[in-house]
Amino acid sequence: MFSPQRKARVLFGLSDVVLGVLAFEAAYQTRSLLHLRFLFYFTADETALILGFSLLALVLIGLSLGIYERLDSAHPRIILRDTARQCALGALCLVSFEYLLRMDLSRFFVFSFSVYTWGLMLLFRLTAGRVVGVIRREFAAPHYVMVVGTGERARRLAAALERSVEYGIRLRGFLSEPEAAGPDEVVLGLTYTVRPITDLPSILRQHVIDGVVFAVESGSLAALEEYFLLCDEEGVRTHVAVDFFPHVNSTVSLERLGVTPLLTFSAVPYDEIRLLLKRSLDMILAAAGLLVLAPFMVLIAIVIRLNSPGPVIFRQERCGLNGRRFVFYKFRSMCENAEALKPRLAHLSTRETAFKIPDDPRLTPVGRYLRKFSIDEWPQLWNVLRGDMSLVGPRPAVPSEVEQYKRWQRRRLRMRPGLTCLWAVSGRDGVDFETWMKMDMQYIDNWSLALDWKILLRTIPRVLAGRGAN
Repeated sequence: MFSPQRKARVLFGLSDVVLGVLAFEAAYQTRSLLHLRFLFYFTADETALILGFSLLALVLIGLSLGIYERLDSAHPRIILRDTARQCALGALCLVSFEYLLRMDLSRFFVFSFSVYTWGLMLLFRLTAGRVVGVIRREFAAPHYVMVVGTGERARRLAAALERSVEYGIRLRGFLSEPEAAGPDEVVLGLTYTVRPITDLPSILRQHVIDGVVFAVESGSLAALEEYFLLCDEEGVRTHVAVDFFPHVNSTVSLERLGVTPLLTFSAVPYDEIRLLLKRSLDMILAAAGLLVLAPFMVLIAIVIRLNSPGPVIFRQERCGLNGRRFVFYKFRSMCENAEALKPRLAHLSTRETAFKIPDDPRLTPVGRYLRKFSIDEWPQLWNVLRGDMSLVGPRPAVPSEVEQYKRWQRRRLRMRPGLTCLWAVSGRDGVDFETWMKMDMQYIDNWSLALDWKILLRTIPRVLAGRGAN
């Protein structure tokens, strides 16, 4: 919202680039001076390619982990953890990049590069608070702000502005709403005079005011139109506190449709860049998975046909992103008439909404094995490649279940469904339906690319061990 905070984040991103260059050069020189068995050198093109990719990966990882948001105020233990994660993931990306391009990099160089990067970043970040303080003091001019309104909302916001003094923000005072009776002064950390908003033109002429924050009831905004226009004409930045929707936890952003500005509330991830990266990774990994698993899938198809009558692939309609219907694919693990038997077995279900029977009698002998190790889910890689699903996301539900959802549970439909999710790595069929739904909300509210990778890495050992599935 305020430029000094954004400048600090930019500083941390740029520091990673500079420190990454220094670490690269240090690792290169260290490897060159050791005169190990194999000749080691980079051409100019190789240096540009490897260094450019490494720096881009480090910054993107830092952004996805949210590291730049908390560096100047984080506990040393958190800084140590975040820096280690960032450098480890950066090294993993570099090794993958090397493998794809068949560059045969020196292992000692990759290790040294990671260690030097970690050491330099850690040294900088542990002193980041003092460094940022100096930069703010020397380069960031104070940002003077006035608050329109004197109610509880305005006082709460003003108190937050007072606490932001280290970011260079200075609270000038309060302006009362038109024709509204209010106090003559507001006491917070300091005492501020309350002036009528009709004094705003003279205040802007006589004092340095960088921004005006309107913290009033929604019904009062129309009466303040001329003051918005006044600030607009004078080039003064205005902000509107939109917490008059007290129970809305959505992220708020401003968009435009033609010339019409739209105040947008989103209760699900909407960062188009990160969602595009998520979709790209889905396509790459799903395509690779289908290629690697294709011979095994042919063998599994033959075994299913020999074991029991019926089709190899089970098809079912499921609800996808925002409720879109799509055809969901699985290896058939049950008898041919499993769906027809469902009403007769409904009394055995352990869940009221989602149909689930422990040791389901409809499972075939081979199907029980396929279900235990989640092999029956492999065809869903095709759903991922098509865009119906993602590798990580809430599991897709059948329409009859969705019709029984409570209103708050329907929010899980606003994220593309996935092959695995928090529920799958936290007990799976041992988790009750209400907890399952809450885990999906937790995933949506805390989504990041790093969380997706964490869930994927936790899924692999559970699948190999056959734990959690019935």
